[in-house]
Amino acid sequence: MYDIAIIGAGPAGASAAIYAAKAGKKTLVIDNDQGVTRRARIKNHYGVEDITGPDLVDLGHRQAKAFGAEFVKDKAVQLSKNGETVSIVTEGGTTYEAKHVILATGFATDLAEKSGIATKPGTEPRVKTIVDVDASGRTNIAGIWAAGTCAGVSVHTIITAGDGAKVAINIISELNGARYVDHDVL
Repeated sequence: MYDIAIIGAGPAGASAAIYAAKAGKKTLVIDNDQGVTRRARIKNHYGVEDITGPDLVDLGHRQAKAFGAEFVKDKAVQLSKNGETVSIVTEGGTTYEAKHVILATGFATDLAEKSGIATKPGTEPRVKTIVDVDASGRTNIAGIWAAGTCAGVSVHTIITAGDGAKVAINIISELNGARYVDHDVL
């Protein structure tokens, strides 16, 4: 049983994983390695002068793993609510259970739609459909959240990464019963 499972490991998903794992939450990331960031060159990401998408994604994965996040290369194909948990079934036939799930699936909303999660038209160019979330990232199904491009924020890596962190912090706060703040000091 995981505290937080994240579907997708681009900037939104990896950022969520960094915060979740650093907060001591048992964190699983399921990713099929098909994200668009792997095909990008980024020259406008705060704190990084110039980086390839693959290098940015790999850096995020290393950071999350350093805090204890577990990564699985597979494709999530079904989500279902089971009382207080969410079941995730993968293409490889494995089922995982988590208290909370974050969809960070970029342009893809087929998993959300197939799982009964409300969607709506997107407003960003090339983003036809997004998951319908509230300001905290919650979907219409308790325990399932969304972050990044699939949740309707701009496709820019800095924005999706921030959104992933925001949603993770909201979940951590809910799990802890108090607002979670993570600031390291020199």
